[in-house]
Amino acid sequence: MNTQPITQISVDELAERLTSGDPDIQLVDVREPQEVAIASIEGFVNLPLSQFAEWGDQVPTRFDPHAETLVLCHHGIRSAQMCQWLVAQGFTNVKNIAGGIDAYSSLVNPSIPHY
Repeated sequence: MNTQPITQISVDELAERLTSGDPDIQLVDVREPQEVAIASIEGFVNLPLSQFAEWGDQVPTRFDPHAETLVLCHHGIRSAQMCQWLVAQGFTNVKNIAGGIDAYSSLVNPSIPHY
């Protein structure tokens, strides 16, 4: 099985991208709703991996497979799985947010709670 290495983006780069207000960027958070309730970053669409059966078939119609897509989770493990899946679905510009929201709250925005 040929798995492409997933491109990573640092939380500092994410902060720059969010500040730039790029309208073409797609932001996906694969954490559970209860995690999002504790800590979240504005602009992300929540698609919990555990609920994949409910949203999996909507992804091609809800998202542009050629737009830059940044995927977030708690530490970067689940988001990497999502990135692999998106690439397998034909998405061409997918990036995993290295360190997840945990790193983001440590390095970029301390007002976001740790959990």
